[in-house]
Amino acid sequence: MGNQKDLKEHMYSLETTLLKSDVRKTANILDDLLADDFVEYSSTGEIYDKENILNRLPSEDDPGITMRDFDIKYLSPTSVLTTFKVFIESKQKHSLRSSVWKFYEKRWQMTFHQGTVTDLN
Repeated sequence: MGNQKDLKEHMYSLETTLLKSDVRKTANILDDLLADDFVEYSSTGEIYDKENILNRLPSEDDPGITMRDFDIKYLSPTSVLTTFKVFIESKQKHSLRSSVWKFYEKRWQMTFHQGTVTDLN
């Protein structure tokens, strides 16, 4: 899985891929990136599973998300916690984000994601 710098760059790439409009509109790419047991605790207080994400995201308009302050923490040899801040242009809101990624069948998949709205910018 490489060294920490390589892994941080790879996880950053995966997280930013999920923010891209064309990826969010492509269910088969989302299906590859999200684990079957995926759960999201959204910044609106909703809880979503993988099926909901695959049905909902492809039909949504691009919210214009930008990321900053990205970091990772190892949870185990096959799992990583990512943390970062996002700004959602369409809602003019900032949020703190965290994701748990697991290495499964030779690839990283997101198994958990949480967003918390904040006034911090």
